[in-house]
Amino acid sequence: MKFLIVSLALVAIVAAQQRQPIAILRQSQDLSPEGSYNYAYETENGIAASETGSPQPVGPKGEPAVVAQGQFQYTAPDGTPIAISYVADENGFHPQGAHLPVAPPVPELIQRAVNYVLTHPQPENQQ
Repeated sequence: MKFLIVSLALVAIVAAQQRQPIAILRQSQDLSPEGSYNYAYETENGIAASETGSPQPVGPKGEPAVVAQGQFQYTAPDGTPIAISYVADENGFHPQGAHLPVAPPVPELIQRAVNYVLTHPQPENQQ
């Protein structure tokens, strides 16, 4: 639900910068009594978003938490199309998109050192 507020704020900011009303072409939402939901919207300037979520048992005791998946897209000020798909669950927010930065590969010597440390643990009483 927080993402919906952020998304609508994004639409408002973009619309305010353009100083002209931006029409909402399509909007839908569905909230169920057990806590599941979905929403989607699309504006005439190419902003679109959708999300589906529901409470799921997570954690060691099966505590309920909302697990959601969705997507949003818009055009950046430089004309670059931005599209993100994501999953948000008990492990955090996991976005995917072609424009997102990717970490460089771990250098071979560093990876070998990490593997060695992981396979040769030190006794707990050594300092």
